[in-house]
Amino acid sequence: MPDTFVVTPIPLEESKSYLILKRLLDIVGSSLGILILSPFLVLLAIIIKFEDKNASIFFSQDRVGLDGKTFKMFKFRSMVSDAEERLANLLQQNETTGAMFKMANDPRVTKVGRFIRKTSLDELPQLWNVLKGEMSLVGPRPPLPREVAEYTSYDLQRLSVVPGCTGLWQVSGRSNIGFKEMVDLDILYIKTRSFMMDLKIIVKTIAVLFGSKDAY
Repeated sequence: MPDTFVVTPIPLEESKSYLILKRLLDIVGSSLGILILSPFLVLLAIIIKFEDKNASIFFSQDRVGLDGKTFKMFKFRSMVSDAEERLANLLQQNETTGAMFKMANDPRVTKVGRFIRKTSLDELPQLWNVLKGEMSLVGPRPPLPREVAEYTSYDLQRLSVVPGCTGLWQVSGRSNIGFKEMVDLDILYIKTRSFMMDLKIIVKTIAVLFGSKDAY
């Protein structure tokens, strides 16, 4: 797997004040999130470990971020420990289009995993990625290297900015949106993003924590 993919970025005319405010929002938001949610995060970790004592609580995975550079993205484990090995046998049951894999009744997902994926609680450890600067609170979701290997030059434009925990895709239908539509939404966000847009997306994303029918 390459450490960096070649990306032709979208020409952007963004003010330095926006980029500074965005980074400040990321630092403050992720720090407060980790601090306030820490008791809940510990409880969730205990529940995950109780269900499968032999598996790790956290799951790290190589993802592709800004300018095609790879990094380790963190999640609460929501699948069985050998999920990656089982994937090859499930690819023909993919329920979305393009360079993504989605399956509503994925047999690799644990009982606890179904709940935390439905409510997006499995994504909370990514606040650490945000604090480190590898991700932002808002931006295109970071893809897997195997997905990027199938990208067209148009698709690669998703990697022109720091990837995010949430974005237009998440507040516009999530798993019900195909790959092409997701890319179009990400590129629309990249070309029109602003501090107010980021705040609106964050507010809309909060509703997902109460259970989105579009998440799996």
